[in-house]
Amino acid sequence: VQLQASGGGLVQAGGSLRLSCAASGRTVSSDYVGWFRQAPGKEREFVAGIRWGSGSVYYSDSVKGRFTISRDNAKSTVYLQTNSLTPEDTAVYYCAVSSRTSYRATDFASWGQGTQVTVSS
Repeated sequence: VQLQASGGGLVQAGGSLRLSCAASGRTVSSDYVGWFRQAPGKEREFVAGIRWGSGSVYYSDSVKGRFTISRDNAKSTVYLQTNSLTPEDTAVYYCAVSSRTSYRATDFASWGQGTQVTVSS
């Protein structure tokens, strides 16, 4: 499966962005799509995840209540709605696919190219 992330940009603190992750190739209902982010000098961290089939969602504590992950199976696209953004949310955001529910980047085999989110104070 190939992934294409988009939707990043520059936004002021308190603003919102909707990130998209379009999948092409073979996807199955058991797949799990995760969003990660990586800020300069920091490790890649899990942000949110969703199962294609059931729609079950998972969030890191740092974004719970502010970010919402969803999917459109007909479009093979997963969205990450980011609200109430702060400068600490500035990072490159990646989407990735795994065969199992996980918070660890090493469990994800396919990665998109990343989209930059910059939040100004």
